[in-house]
Formats: sequence, C-alpha cells, structure tokens
Amino acid sequence: MRSVETNRAARATSVRANAANAPAATAPLLLRAARGEAVERPPVWMMRQAGRYMKVYQDLCKKHTTFRERSENVDLAVEISLQPWHAFHPDGVILFSDILTPLTGMNIPFDIVTGKGPVIENPIRTMEDVKQVRTLVPEEAVPYTGAALSSLRAEVGDQAAVLGFVGAPFTLASYIVEGGSSKNYTKIKKMAFTEPEVLHALLDKLAESVIIYTRYQADAGAQAVQLFDSWASFLTPDDFEIFSLPYLKKIIAEVKMTHPDLPIILYASGSGGLLERMALAKPDIMSIDASVDLLDAKTRLPESMGLQGNMDPAALFGSKEHIEKEVIKMAKKGAGRAHIMNLGHGVLVGTPEENVAHYFEVAKTVNERM
Repeated sequence: MRSVETNRAARATSVRANAANAPAATAPLLLRAARGEAVERPPVWMMRQAGRYMKVYQDLCKKHTTFRERSENVDLAVEISLQPWHAFHPDGVILFSDILTPLTGMNIPFDIVTGKGPVIENPIRTMEDVKQVRTLVPEEAVPYTGAALSSLRAEVGDQAAVLGFVGAPFTLASYIVEGGSSKNYTKIKKMAFTEPEVLHALLDKLAESVIIYTRYQADAGAQAVQLFDSWASFLTPDDFEIFSLPYLKKIIAEVKMTHPDLPIILYASGSGGLLERMALAKPDIMSIDASVDLLDAKTRLPESMGLQGNMDPAALFGSKEHIEKEVIKMAKKGAGRAHIMNLGHGVLVGTPEENVAHYFEVAKTVNERM
C-alpha cells in the first residue's frame, strides 16, 4: 500500500509540475474559458455529475454503503469522480466529496445518514460552543482530499480541468447551528437576530478554515474551485449583506492574495434576488441557477465576470430534441463573454444516463448545431 501511495503522489507531483510549466494554449478548455480567454467552444460539466443517477455508482454503493466511506477513501473518491469522466468526458472533473467534509477537522463531528442527510452531533448554539471550533489543518484532518485531487490531475492531465469545491460560511453555519438540513432555518436566524455576535464569531472561524481549505485544494491539484453558498437565498438581501457577503469577500480576496490565477466560481441556489450583491464578492465566474435568464444575468453582472449555467436539470428528463434545444439556447444566451455550460442546479436522481450523454454530445458540438 505504501508503494502505491508513493507512486500515486510522485505521478501527481510530476503532472502538476508539467502543467505549471506548460504554455497557456495547452491548458484545459474550461480553465482557459474561466480565465476569459477566447475558446473554440464553451466548456461543459454538471454539478453533481458524479453520483446517484449513474448505475455504476449505485452498484458501488451496494458494497461501500456509507457516503463518508465513499468520499473519504482516496481510491473510492477518485473512482467515483472519474465515473462520469469515463462515460461522458466532461470538460470539468469535480472531486466527489461534500461541503461538510472539513468539519471533523474543526472539532465539529457530523455524519451523513441515508434518507436523512447531514446530522451534526453537537449543534453550535452558544459562544462557548464557538470557542471549541478549531482552525482546520487539512494535511492532518482531510489528507484524502489532497490525495484524491492529485490523483485526478494525474488521471485526466490536460484533457479536462480538475475542480475542487468548498462551502461558504453561512451555508456551513446553517447546518452547524440547525443540526442538519432545515426547511425554514429558524435556529440560525434566531441566533442572527438575537445573538449576532455569536453567529459572526462562528462565521469568522469558518471563513478562516475555508480559506485554508481552498488553498489546500489548489495546491493539491484543483485548477478551479467552486464556492457553494447554497442556502444564502434564505436570507433577505439586507441580511445577506450582513451574514454572508463579508465572508465571501474575505475568502475570495485572501485566496487571491496567494493564488491570483485560481478561478473561483460562486454559486447559490435560488439566488436571482442576490446576483448584484453576490457580484460584490468578486468571483471570476458566477454560476447562475435556472430561475434566472442568462441574458438578464449578463445585464446585471459586470462584463468582466464570467457566467456558468444554467439549464434546468429537469430538462434532462425530456426528449432528445428538447435537450438539444435547451443546450443550444443556453449556448446562444451565454455567447459574448466567458461562459461555462452547466445546469442551474445539480443533476437530479433518476435522470436517464442516455440523456446525460446526449447533453454532453450536443454541448460539445454546439457550434455546428447553431
């Protein structure tokens, strides 16, 4: 096992070194698009592209029954991350993981229970609880993340961009304070409106660890990182400016200080009412959910900011003709600035794999179809 790990690390180090010295023209398509370079076609990938809709993943789950085993075992995480790569060859290969993965390294135990989702063993509700939160040391707490990213870089080379991802502080705090998933987020909002100093102390600690984790992923091989503030849209615009935006700004600014060439993609589900405020965090790419017309997003966001998205995931349940029409429409609306084709949300459970294959086929040949 030791020799396998040594060979994997050596191969990944060699790939990163070669990529760092390679001319820009050889960089993966998605990376060139994210940098704002002229590209031959818009790149394409899907959020949640590795996972439950694929039969090969379902078969693997029969043997490896827990999400944490699948995501925290290097070989399994790499295998799962590569399943859609082998099937569809997307332009981005995203690590199979979860935004909550680093929490254990921050002294916040959690589990992901089948049929229930994330469960935080000891929800944080007081300032004393916040004081127990530690700063993440990823090399010690989540070394499998770095090892998996390095292996992915070695596997795909420059044929696709390797993507990492992290959770934004407010979204992480939502799980941590609520104790898991929530419909109304009453516990974290009660904290925000009665003890804001407690919530800000937690958010600040989370931001520091997210900065560290983002840098760690980039150093391990991630060529771009998506920042998920999935539940920010449950805040009013005014509250977003208080409890989310300052921490998004801090993360992006501080990561850019050490990794200025790392593209950062920002995504929040249902974020139509927040786009202009989200843009103040200055991500390189804004991932647009399906509730916003891409043409409207163009007018609402700075011209220098690239776009990602935003086909309705449910369109993949339609006919092949409908999928083709939607992909072409997405490409046409995204034309004229940096654009990465994607869904407006993660691919849905039960999506036919042949329809996913058609989505990628159309996207890769979209120039000839328009």
